[in-house]
Amino acid sequence: MDGGRQGKARSAQQGSINWPGTLLGGRPHSREDLRFHLRSRSAHELWLVIVDASASTRRHRALTDAKGLLAQLFDDAYRQRARMALLTASGPSPKWQVQGVKAAKSLAGWLEQLGAGGGTPLLAALAEAGQWLAARRKRYPAEQQRLLVITDGRLKDVAALPVLECPGLLVDIERGPIRLGRAQDLAVGLQLDYRHIDSM
Repeated sequence: MDGGRQGKARSAQQGSINWPGTLLGGRPHSREDLRFHLRSRSAHELWLVIVDASASTRRHRALTDAKGLLAQLFDDAYRQRARMALLTASGPSPKWQVQGVKAAKSLAGWLEQLGAGGGTPLLAALAEAGQWLAARRKRYPAEQQRLLVITDGRLKDVAALPVLECPGLLVDIERGPIRLGRAQDLAVGLQLDYRHIDSM
């Protein structure tokens, strides 16, 4: 019987890699850091996703490709029974789409309707997310929190960033011949790992 369990473990390690889940846990340095698609997990996880959907993300299919990444992430969260929180930053103020609910296929409908426009209330979204995460940690201390920020980093000022105390990843979706490159500075300030979407 032990051999059967070990065989299942080996087959899981040989399955397809769950890249969104892997990157949300930090930059992988070895095979042991990779996460694979599994039907169940031993610990409860919360994935908080902050999406910059300001007008600047319309350029060069930036938001369109980000939606492809989000679709994969939502599918992985559903398969792994993770809880999702989703905060969009566009227009005059950030807006919560869901807060701590079990990932559901209904998120695909919201994703189809997601469009870019308006200003960039990303700093306000980050501050609000930090407060929400802190309150949730007190309520669910055993929950493993992960953060994904999708942005082109086109902010006027990245000073006075909130302390999120949550591991995660910033995905840079800035494209075009002239890039400001502020998303990488933002990732450093937030103490998040950094990846450009074209490298994923």
